Amino acid sequence: MPSNASAHQAHPTPPAADTLSCDLFCAVIDNFGDVGVCWRLARQLSTEYGWQVRLLVDDLHTFARLCPALDLALARQRIDGVVIEHWREPMHAGDALTVADIVIEAFACELPPAYVAAMARRQRSPVWVNLEYLSAEDWVAECHLKPSPHTRYPLTKTFFFPGLGPGTGGVIKERSLDDARRAFESDAHARDAWWRETTGAPQPPSEATVVSLFCYENPAVDGLLEQWRDAAEPLVLLAPEGRVSGALARFLGLPAFGPGARAERGALRAHSLAFRPQPEFDKLLWASDLNFVRGEDSFVRAQWACRPFVWHIYPQADAAHLPKLDAALAHYARGLAPAPRAALGRFWHAWNGAGTPDWADFWRHRDTYRTRAAAWAGELAAVGDLAANLAELAKSQLK
Repeated sequence: MPSNASAHQAHPTPPAADTLSCDLFCAVIDNFGDVGVCWRLARQLSTEYGWQVRLLVDDLHTFARLCPALDLALARQRIDGVVIEHWREPMHAGDALTVADIVIEAFACELPPAYVAAMARRQRSPVWVNLEYLSAEDWVAECHLKPSPHTRYPLTKTFFFPGLGPGTGGVIKERSLDDARRAFESDAHARDAWWRETTGAPQPPSEATVVSLFCYENPAVDGLLEQWRDAAEPLVLLAPEGRVSGALARFLGLPAFGPGARAERGALRAHSLAFRPQPEFDKLLWASDLNFVRGEDSFVRAQWACRPFVWHIYPQADAAHLPKLDAALAHYARGLAPAPRAALGRFWHAWNGAGTPDWADFWRHRDTYRTRAAAWAGELAAVGDLAANLAELAKSQLK
């Protein structure tokens, strides 16, 4: 990452005449998922496609947790090639109301009326994209790329649905990701350095199972911690600071379990990790044998990590999230034999509210899950990554 001193430019350099411009609007609803996806996409569109990207975000404080280089005092700045602007609801549409070639409203956030009116006045209408939330359900392919004419202006919005299957927009994946993962996996010195820097301890012995735990509050965590404590083999838990830290502290008998803390109970050794910038999250996944992830962004990164993972889907009222969980399981578990497929389903459902996860029942299939994780990453790659599919859409509409 660039240093803070070099990251900020109050007056970004104007784009070249032949450079595509993109305005990406993001309203932070809850947690880090919304801005996490947008920040990752903005960097990729800038780095890999040369787009002049402006990311308008309404909550810089949440954003700064993922991007420590962000200066909260600046209304406009440039970081990693992306212009970041504080979007001040409800009317603010940019300090300079210049409509981009491609306009992306992320997750159905409503564009400022003044900006939409300026879009309609533009000599050539921009490519207007509504980037939706990721879903593995079958209906996504039917709705992907559907046009929606504006009721007042001569503008058409295109719905862009990320997904896990053919006919969808795919998910985010940088071109360099696989090479970076393989380099980390093959470099023992780099791995050991990561462990010492991140936990203050050397890499654990090969007989230990390493688990990363990134989840929402979850009543199932106590039962799982008890099973890890009583396991026959050592288990090293890496828990980024977050919403489950309080439950870990209670189980470990500590007043708090903040960054840098370490504790042992039985076969379990737990480390609390400081919240790290977004680009560093992948190494946590690569260093682990099993990854518990949540929401959307970490869910996608876990799939590219080629490791077994467990998804804590964002809970919704009336259990509306469970069909989405089952749809993801249908894709990911496809091709597994009946026993490991059933164990995977039981464990994911228990982690998402249907009882206590059975660690022994699940982890006895570890070798099968490792093989499946690598194969699944290849299948997902065949769908095409989200940025490439988005760039193709823009190219076709700008002809």
